[in-house]
Amino acid sequence: MIEEGEYKKRRDTFSKVLQDNSVAVLLSAEFQTRSNDTEYPYRQNSNFYYLTGFKEDNAFLVFVKVKKKLRTILFVQEKDEKMELWNGKRLGEQKAKELFMVDEVYSSKEFKTKFEEFVKDIKFIFYDFAEKYEKVKFIYTYAKQLSAYENLAPLINKMRLIKSSTEIDCIQKAIDITQQAHHQVICLNKIGKMEYQLQAEIEYIFKSKGAYSDAYISIVACGNSANTLHYISNDKSLEENELILIDAGCEYQYYASDITRTIPVSGKFSEPQKELYEMVLDVQLQIMQLIAPKIKRSYLQKRSEELLCMGLVRLGILKGSMRKLLKEKKHKKYYPHGIGHWMGLDVHDQAPYKDEKGKEILLQVGMLLTIEPAIYIDKDDETVPEKYRGIGIRIEDDILVTQEGHKNLSQGIAKTIAQIEKLFDYERD
Repeated sequence: MIEEGEYKKRRDTFSKVLQDNSVAVLLSAEFQTRSNDTEYPYRQNSNFYYLTGFKEDNAFLVFVKVKKKLRTILFVQEKDEKMELWNGKRLGEQKAKELFMVDEVYSSKEFKTKFEEFVKDIKFIFYDFAEKYEKVKFIYTYAKQLSAYENLAPLINKMRLIKSSTEIDCIQKAIDITQQAHHQVICLNKIGKMEYQLQAEIEYIFKSKGAYSDAYISIVACGNSANTLHYISNDKSLEENELILIDAGCEYQYYASDITRTIPVSGKFSEPQKELYEMVLDVQLQIMQLIAPKIKRSYLQKRSEELLCMGLVRLGILKGSMRKLLKEKKHKKYYPHGIGHWMGLDVHDQAPYKDEKGKEILLQVGMLLTIEPAIYIDKDDETVPEKYRGIGIRIEDDILVTQEGHKNLSQGIAKTIAQIEKLFDYERD
């Protein structure tokens, strides 16, 4: 659990990048309509949560910086017995003032009036350009009059690059829960079941172990379905001699895990499956060993492509010189995506990959990224030896950059062929 003192520290850090005589405004997320008068489960805006830890909608966070003096103001939904009867209790102004270390707290109904007071003597406005125009129209009107405004999202996103120890603890907890879910489906007798039944097992573990929600829609892709990168139908049967690519992670206290494992339906890999799997796993292990402070992500990407291309040549899937194949990007047909991405409050964290000058940001202690090499071979690809067709393999772990190099936070999740087969066999004994 992240203490309020850490949120205040983040607000203090953020305020230092604000110009003097400026106002910055963050808006909470809104409920999203699912169908007619039903809504999706509420999920707070990540940047708003990052600076407040506040989970309710209809809220605003305002920074007012005048003559180098800072005021932080939180606006919250007021208490209303009738609304609370239908939608649950609200903290209200008084409780919010007790819990959150801000200077002032007001009802959300007062926001526009108060905002007009805030902007009287200011020269600059910060707000999130990604917000719907209707939500920020009146803010934009003032900003336009001043002709001096800036997108605050990149400023916060940059802060989110480096994870605190409490953030890492939350992510580790999410990964530990995700480990239980992946191990559960490895152990199951899967023959004759449907993809969605494994999805149900995974999501049951998430909820039963205290995870806030899924970090994303789980991918459970059997056989050739694994060659659709964002396959979420999960409606096909599990065929005995196929592999299943499972990309599933949960959120704990808003922090995500993101894990992919590829396992055999029968519990045993065939020889062609082993050959491809060992190739992908070897690439992943080699790339992880390169992770350390001051390393470029682009180097990890380049090296992963070289290693996978080498493996594809070795297995006879690609033919020709490595130099020519890489130059013509022939390997990208089978490995079209990146080696990984930032992870944190969002499964694909909004933190930047380049600085303000367009230069690539080097890895630093406290950064957290996924490493996920893969191979995708469509069943109808007649240029590939028949034994490899219809196989899709991705292996993904969550890696923390440390002073010594790196730490694989998901190293406890079975990954080698021996580990996966032994886990399946253990359940049978």
